[in-house]
Amino acid sequence: MSTAAWIGSLAAIISVASFTPQAWKIIKERHTQGLSAFTYVLTCVGFTLWISYGVLRGDWAIIVPNSICLLLAAFILLLILLPEQKTEQVARAVDPASDA
Repeated sequence: MSTAAWIGSLAAIISVASFTPQAWKIIKERHTQGLSAFTYVLTCVGFTLWISYGVLRGDWAIIVPNSICLLLAAFILLLILLPEQKTEQVARAVDPASDA
């Protein structure tokens, strides 16, 4: 594997991993206080553009991780925009064992 491929793979893994703790924290704590909806809107737009760029280039190494990141960021954005009671319902559906 080339150096560029290693760096790209590492970047993809770290990018995907960076959103997982935030999503899990929301599920565990059942709230999104302090999170910026605007930040997550921009993040989703950015990932959508990266996916488009990857499609235009035919580069799956760009498409796949950015698609996963878009799903995680969109999930977080949805939970930010939902009323608190709905956020709790979604979190409970994902992880019923962590009722706080």
